[in-house]
Amino acid sequence: MESTFWGMRSVKARRCARPSEGTPGRSEKWSTWWAGRLRRPDRGMTTSEYAVGTIAACAFAAVLYKVVNSGPVLSALQSLVEDALDAKF
Repeated sequence: MESTFWGMRSVKARRCARPSEGTPGRSEKWSTWWAGRLRRPDRGMTTSEYAVGTIAACAFAAVLYKVVNSGPVLSALQSLVEDALDAKF
């Protein structure tokens, strides 16, 4: 039984059908590469995606640091800790 991918014969079937033709041509290599690429799930980020993700995480950490160290947030945290320590049991 011959498997198909979007109406094209599979690479294995093409190689078995024409063994005397030698190496596959450029278009056959290209279609083989795309067929394999489309069947394979994406399994992670590329290097550029890691770089952008790292920069975004650092930017978020810097903004969070500035917010937490601002005057109103520090005073709110200090009053929360003081109220917790002064609680009567």
